[in-house]
Amino acid sequence: MTIYEIGMAKAIQIDDQDNVATVTSKVSKGAQVEVLSPEGSILMRPDALGDVPFGHKIALKPLARGDEVMKYGEVIGVASAGIEVGEWLHTHNVESIRVPTSKLQEAEA
Repeated sequence: MTIYEIGMAKAIQIDDQDNVATVTSKVSKGAQVEVLSPEGSILMRPDALGDVPFGHKIALKPLARGDEVMKYGEVIGVASAGIEVGEWLHTHNVESIRVPTSKLQEAEA
């Protein structure tokens, strides 16, 4: 297989320190996602544990509640629940370090 295999979902790890990767298209549950390093090499091929919208993140490592979420080589949030490799990360399982997303969701309920 080549790095640009046609038809396989792709995700990009932006910085070597990141524990997430950004998908480059909509990904369906069960699809294998080819994760590319910042240099373009294949890091892993996890299965998506759920549907993932275009431009959103998947976990590259298991995260426990309270673990830091790293993107761009920076902490962008903390896990608000346990997260498995290949799982979609968003406001339902990540608390922003800049905006209290759980408080916003509570206010909307």
